[in-house]
Amino acid sequence: MKENIIKTKTYQFAVRIVKLNKFLNSEQKEYVLSKQILRSGTSIGANTEEADAG
Repeated sequence: MKENIIKTKTYQFAVRIVKLNKFLNSEQKEYVLSKQILRSGTSIGANTEEADAG
């Protein structure tokens, strides 16, 4: 099966977003901004999966 580069890149991006969220919460005590970044940054992967299924 051929590797889907878009899925791979969106997964890697989501992992980086989760790490950023953890950093902002623990080190910077920034909760509102980090929550929004987490939601919008991880929705890319969900949208990609949905588009692939369609």
